[in-house]
Amino acid sequence: METIQTLAAALSSGATTARALFEESLARIRDPHGEGGRTFLVVHEAQARASADAMDHLRKAGRAPSPYAGIPISVKDLFDLAGEATPAGSVVLAGSTPATSTAPAVARLIAAGFVVMGRTNMTEFAFSGLGINPHYDTPRSPWDRATGRMPGGSSSGAAVSISDGMAAAALGTDTGGSCRVPAAMCGIVGYKPTARRVPTTGVLPLSHSLDSVGPLANSVSCCAIIDALMAGESPAPLAPISLAGLRIGLPANLVLDGMDHVVAETYASALAALEAAGARLIETAFPALDEIALANARGGLTAPEAYAWHRAIMAEQADRYDPMVRARLERGAGVSAADYIDTLAARARIIAQMNRHTQDFDVLAMPTCPLVPQPIAALEDPAEYTRVNLLQLRNTATGNFLDRCAISLPCHVPGEAPVGLMLMGETMGDAKLFRIAAAVEAVLRG
Repeated sequence: METIQTLAAALSSGATTARALFEESLARIRDPHGEGGRTFLVVHEAQARASADAMDHLRKAGRAPSPYAGIPISVKDLFDLAGEATPAGSVVLAGSTPATSTAPAVARLIAAGFVVMGRTNMTEFAFSGLGINPHYDTPRSPWDRATGRMPGGSSSGAAVSISDGMAAAALGTDTGGSCRVPAAMCGIVGYKPTARRVPTTGVLPLSHSLDSVGPLANSVSCCAIIDALMAGESPAPLAPISLAGLRIGLPANLVLDGMDHVVAETYASALAALEAAGARLIETAFPALDEIALANARGGLTAPEAYAWHRAIMAEQADRYDPMVRARLERGAGVSAADYIDTLAARARIIAQMNRHTQDFDVLAMPTCPLVPQPIAALEDPAEYTRVNLLQLRNTATGNFLDRCAISLPCHVPGEAPVGLMLMGETMGDAKLFRIAAAVEAVLRG
């Protein structure tokens, strides 16, 4: 498995070049038998090749901007890139005015020398956790390709670009789980930071209250490097924390409901491994988790905030939206100002309540999603689409509502159905969570 660190070492030693990494990524994207055509909406072939060559020249001159210069990455289709439209997986905005500047989160990675291979597919306007896109087709989860299973969303192409080796890291966004759900469905690592750490400027919004920008990659340390750079920080060596005596809270309510047997068995095995490594597993109910659903019963925050952004466009082009996405947006029209304000107040109260309840734990653990990837064909039924979408987003969305950092790690046996283990830290507890996740990752990988 290639990681950012192994690639950086290979570049430094001369074992590979940025041009070679570019050509390898491009070959996987262009493979007629692969998922590249569904995964990338735009491939920056000429620009990426030129960037890779430039990084090789700078490295030879001893002027590489960072150890990571020349490593290929992908960017979700809702980030602004100067000179390009930002369609966000839609046909509605496909001909929109090109961006005049690049989103800061992306610009910081480009400044470090990462090579942007192109823009990746996603659920239209990021409003679903399944990754389905009827306009540009849907990239398949790497598991059971013959059946064709959902990749998770909304950062679907981001996840598949990593699982299929088209990039070493991917930029996604996470409003209710859109980095962590596809990571779980594709057997990789996905990170949601404390939202305020990474700027969302230049990112087409879904919910300004809940949006966050995060990485997807092959390892915890890869995600930590990308996260640090996007946050304007210097990546530091990631020292795993000792699991001996680590207090892991296991919610006994909400997050285990509706699990299929594969997720239940895999989750139990992961917890047993952590306990054998010395962690203290403490199962307890967190009433605040149940109160989130009650607070969102008024209509939530995402639907009204998204509808406010889309209503003028929908008034003229509603018939061009994905019907599943349009239905979710239209629900926002029925949320009153009073209900919206009540939800904001309830959120603040629930965050304070949950902070009190988790102060005796180092981290919380739960399944990322209660279901393994479902067949895409089955999700053509609106009722099944809605049922699966709500289930797959339920656990991850708690982290966004609670304004916390969270990470999904693969915990299944390689080759079997992908299952994610989600670890949730405290607000602004990102550094500690990465150290815990690195230790947990080592145990899960044996």
